[in-house]
Amino acid sequence: MTAALLLASFGPSSPRAIAAPSSISGLWDAVIVANGAEVPFRFEIVSTGPDAQGFFFEGDRKIGSTSGRFVSGVLTLEFDFLNTTLEARLDDGQLVGTYRNKRANAVPQSVRMRRFTPVALEGGDVPALEGTWEMRRVANEVSAPRDTRTWHVFLRQSGTEVSGSILRVDGDTGTLVGRWSAGKLVLSHFAGERPNLFEATLNRDGTLAVTLNGSAHYLVVRTGEARAKGIPEPPDPSRYTSVSDPTAPFQFAFPDLTGKTVSSSDARFLGKVVMVSIGGSWCPNCHDEAPFLSELYRDFHGRGLEIVGLMFENDPDPKVARPRVQSFVKRYGVQYPMLIAGTTQPSPTSKTIDEALPQLVNFGAYPTTIFLGRDGRVRSVHAGFASPATGAEHERLKQEIRDLVGRLLAESPNRSEPAAPVTRARYQSSFSPN
Repeated sequence: MTAALLLASFGPSSPRAIAAPSSISGLWDAVIVANGAEVPFRFEIVSTGPDAQGFFFEGDRKIGSTSGRFVSGVLTLEFDFLNTTLEARLDDGQLVGTYRNKRANAVPQSVRMRRFTPVALEGGDVPALEGTWEMRRVANEVSAPRDTRTWHVFLRQSGTEVSGSILRVDGDTGTLVGRWSAGKLVLSHFAGERPNLFEATLNRDGTLAVTLNGSAHYLVVRTGEARAKGIPEPPDPSRYTSVSDPTAPFQFAFPDLTGKTVSSSDARFLGKVVMVSIGGSWCPNCHDEAPFLSELYRDFHGRGLEIVGLMFENDPDPKVARPRVQSFVKRYGVQYPMLIAGTTQPSPTSKTIDEALPQLVNFGAYPTTIFLGRDGRVRSVHAGFASPATGAEHERLKQEIRDLVGRLLAESPNRSEPAAPVTRARYQSSFSPN
């Protein structure tokens, strides 16, 4: 079910009344209201008696609730690893309710769902959209430094059906899905997090005029033409964050989930290659990165690789933060230590990342991964993570990280010259030629 079809399901031109079913199991066309924009998404429910489970979709991958009930016409689903709850009442064939984060002061978002109904695909001319693009905010809307950054856009196409992702320096949007219809491309994403609505029309010069989430406007240009159109190079994630003194060993010391302090000077890290992953259980791209880190740990731990997660949670209370990190660890089968390093917001009881890791310069992305050689010195820093939604770029990044880890493992503990960083190559080779 594409974004455009989902929007059509809830549009005023197609009202319909559906008798209350005896079971709510099946696919649903859903919409969440995020910052005033109605973002369509696909949802699936499986119910047996009072027990229920709900599934978001990240591309073709299902993301299931950890517990759920359907009692007296009310569906309640818990997503512990996202720290969220979906609650909706069945009313005249619709499920209407809210999706809310459990953190303090979080505002619930309105959700409504109708039974999935196939919609006939339209004919007509469809432009060729597949390939790699770059996007930049229109000049008269720039209000902050982040607005001036160039983002990558990856699009895949099969007829009118289109999918893809936007990749920023801090990570990507997840898989946007939708279609070209009536002279417009409409893509959307919501998988329990990262709601996004991408609406595009084709300009005469082949560029795209894009509205993101109903309010922000962008010029989107094919990568090979971006410089000629005045769009500067995107930030290089391998050079975005650095350390104040690359000749000094990188240091950390934070409590693990049992309260025991784990330090960079511990025997387990001495003479080892260490990946320090800075993230948080609230961070969508940290969830994207975690399965790959677990895979790396299994493959390279026996050869001398250690990984440590430094979690900066959005709640400074350890009693709140710890269960969220524990759920994260369980979900991804994390076997390396996860430490409660601090908070994303200033707090009298917990450190921000600038306070906790003063060696970092220009930190600005969750996740950020720091690669330490066997001598404990920083050899490379990579901001963000390209998830499977980015297609070939995801595979390229994983291979480059594997290659870097292999090179570092092959070095002696006394070698200190810089390793080649994980770099982002040009993207034309990732998709069909532009």
